[in-house]
Amino acid sequence: MSDIVVCALYRFVRLEDFHDLREPLLATLKQHRIRGTLLLAHEGINGTVAGSRVAIDTLLDWLRADARLAGIDWKESLTDEMPFRRTRVKLKREIVTMGVTDIDPSRDAGQYVEPADWNALISDPDVLLVDTRNDYEFGVGTFSRAVNPETATFREFPAFVESQLDSGKHRKVAMFCTGGIRCEKSTAFLKQQGFDEVYHLKGGILKYLEEVSEPDSLWEGECFVFDERVTVNHRLEPGQYAQCHACRMPVSVADRQSEHYEAGVSCPHCHDGLDEVRKTRLREREKQIRLARARGESHLGDDAADTEKMRRAAKRQAKDRQRLRNVQQGKLAEN
Repeated sequence: MSDIVVCALYRFVRLEDFHDLREPLLATLKQHRIRGTLLLAHEGINGTVAGSRVAIDTLLDWLRADARLAGIDWKESLTDEMPFRRTRVKLKREIVTMGVTDIDPSRDAGQYVEPADWNALISDPDVLLVDTRNDYEFGVGTFSRAVNPETATFREFPAFVESQLDSGKHRKVAMFCTGGIRCEKSTAFLKQQGFDEVYHLKGGILKYLEEVSEPDSLWEGECFVFDERVTVNHRLEPGQYAQCHACRMPVSVADRQSEHYEAGVSCPHCHDGLDEVRKTRLREREKQIRLARARGESHLGDDAADTEKMRRAAKRQAKDRQRLRNVQQGKLAEN
């Protein structure tokens, strides 16, 4: 039975003291053995973490104790293995980087649409459906009829809007993303650009997959997630994609049959752009990962750091014992 809860959360809200929140938040995560990354900025909080049921409930209670975060949005899924290696709380200029600082999603975002009402909205021929995610995410899965902005990063989305969308022509625009945060910020940007009727999927794709049954679903493919699961299927179970350690792109089953695929080293997306020096380093990294796994250890992340600390401590203790024996033997020799 899956007993690790993966929790994606965010809230747009003014946090003037966000610097002061970092240490107590990090301490709470570590105290309850929660891993993942949370971002804090003036505009709010965002991130994905994982831990036990009790730990995640405790974290959510801790966050909601702050009145500004009482309405925090979160989605959950279950997994058998911890999908994160580290525990981090980072201070940022934006909790999701668009590069546009004069919008306020907490005050002027678009209209939420519940997952149960989403199909009807996007089936309307007068609605332009836009996937606000990046091109590689779109390639893994999306909604039927969705427009692909073909962006490499979210920073490129404003340029797509300015060059491809027209508030006079596109009267109704519906947008979606993984967990809701990018599409919420996107709706605020569109409203700033003069678009009046702007909608976004509440809770994002993850909430839609949770609440809408597969037979009724308009989702096609899998959903890319930013953790070691790489993708999830409609049941929110780990999907069929792997991730290339060199370029971080999702790698399909077909990609893994390619002559350009080497586990931990290269894939069809990046093979031609890697020189032999880089490939050699990646092969050594993959070798160390396999050796650590054979020892029942982690080569990366907090577990690896803890293991290294224990090794160093054991070496210090061994040296201390040897020094003590040397001193004792010296005293015996004097006698």
